[in-house]
Amino acid sequence: MCGRFVDPNLQSLGLDTSWLKLNPIPRRFNVKPTNEVVILGKTPPEPMLARWGLIPSWFKGDEAKEWKATTFNARFEEAKEKPTFRNVWKHGRCLIPAAGFYEWTGEKSKRQPNFIQSAGNEDVLFFAGLASRWRDLLTCTILTRAANDSMAGLHHRMPVILNAEERDVWLGGSEEPDLGAEVKLRHHPVQPFGLLDDGPELIEPFAAPRAGLL
Repeated sequence: MCGRFVDPNLQSLGLDTSWLKLNPIPRRFNVKPTNEVVILGKTPPEPMLARWGLIPSWFKGDEAKEWKATTFNARFEEAKEKPTFRNVWKHGRCLIPAAGFYEWTGEKSKRQPNFIQSAGNEDVLFFAGLASRWRDLLTCTILTRAANDSMAGLHHRMPVILNAEERDVWLGGSEEPDLGAEVKLRHHPVQPFGLLDDGPELIEPFAAPRAGLL
């Protein structure tokens, strides 16, 4: 599952993103579905902007908000057969770069957010994604898979996160079921935050007070 993530440091991607005109926009630490995000498509990868939350090309609505299905994530093992995703499974593959993502644990009334990032020196994660153009709007989804040991105790699902070799393989059309299985991640709890909160403080480690302590 991936419902919130952090913008990557675009300069570290080594790509010319000047045409995106993102410089005046502060880096976001609370990216949400329906937000505009950077994706990398084609070969070699080319940066583009897309709405996070895939709308299939065949949708007959007049406005994006009329699409009610939850399509910001797609299950890797099912997407090929799903009517919403199967048309772009072969021709709409992309990468979605991120500095990390969030997952929540605990009881519903006391949900604890956790920030997940690379366990190595990499400062950018590359999610496997699918992109669909609906009318004049480019939209995308993040693929998910069964979680590996890096996500133990957080969630049973995780984004499909690709290493350098897997990125080329994915964009080239591979259907290898183990893509992203070996990624190494680390995580830490962060201060609970709201829908509109943003800023680098969102990813700072947070020690929740222990029961019985003031």
